[in-house]
Amino acid sequence: MTMPNFLIIGAMKSGTTSLYHYLEQHPQVYMSPVKEPNFFAVEGEKFYSDSLRGSGGLARFPGIRDIETYRELFKQVSNETAIGEASPLYIYVPKAVERIKHYIPNAKLIAILRHPVDRAYSHFLHWLKLGLEPLDTDFLQLFQEEEKYIINDWSPQWHYKQRGLYYVQLKRYFDTFDRHQIRVYLYEDFFSDNVIDNVQEVFRFLGVDETFVPDIKKHNVSRIPKKTAYFKFITKPNPMKSILKPFLPKKWRRRIQIHLKKMYLKKEQHTIKPKLDPAVRRQLTEEYYKDDILKLQELIQRDISKW
Repeated sequence: MTMPNFLIIGAMKSGTTSLYHYLEQHPQVYMSPVKEPNFFAVEGEKFYSDSLRGSGGLARFPGIRDIETYRELFKQVSNETAIGEASPLYIYVPKAVERIKHYIPNAKLIAILRHPVDRAYSHFLHWLKLGLEPLDTDFLQLFQEEEKYIINDWSPQWHYKQRGLYYVQLKRYFDTFDRHQIRVYLYEDFFSDNVIDNVQEVFRFLGVDETFVPDIKKHNVSRIPKKTAYFKFITKPNPMKSILKPFLPKKWRRRIQIHLKKMYLKKEQHTIKPKLDPAVRRQLTEEYYKDDILKLQELIQRDISKW
């Protein structure tokens, strides 16, 4: 059965959703109908659906965990030249590299990298939007205390800081695959005024018609909702929820809360995107990423001193 011949491996909150949608428009490209199957990261892991943030790590990360189900994603492939999927978790999880090498050793691999602090902050805002972080939580505090959460085996979905250490993550791929199989793009350059040219360069890398022009628009933009009374009701403790708590199992309370949040966010048109303090951005870059950025420059042979 058909398997993909290229993967978008990351990074999270770096434009992978937009690239996925640009690629799926191309008549010679088949993209998995599930954007983030995560198979090569979570194969064989047991999945507990009642909690994502508590202990359990990858065992609580959603994804396809068996090869038969994964192959089903590509059963509709007909005469497309490039067959792919996008799972930003792949760049971060060490085991993903060896699994990709095992199943599709000749695959082409695409990574988009965003300034690590900007990526982390967008990641943080994304979870606020979904109601998975309290709105009053301080980003700097979460960032600085991340090791504590990782020790407690929290899911990678809350690894804000660690997921920006790109040198460590990409070196595994450059050590395992030939350099010609890997393309690394910088978010700040890729989604510029020349985004069409950049997407067409990806088409060229994948061996499909590079003259095709996709409809370009941004996807999965991070916003957070205003603190309306309704949003506070569904995200904060309150007497009514305390009364209902004994009568509903935890997993059902969780599902109802997520459903209500999604309904609210779909209707809520007035959103805000608070900016990260430039001083905090500089501080975190210097304290946590300086050495990694210098090594990354050498690895990908690109000047990223502007970071």
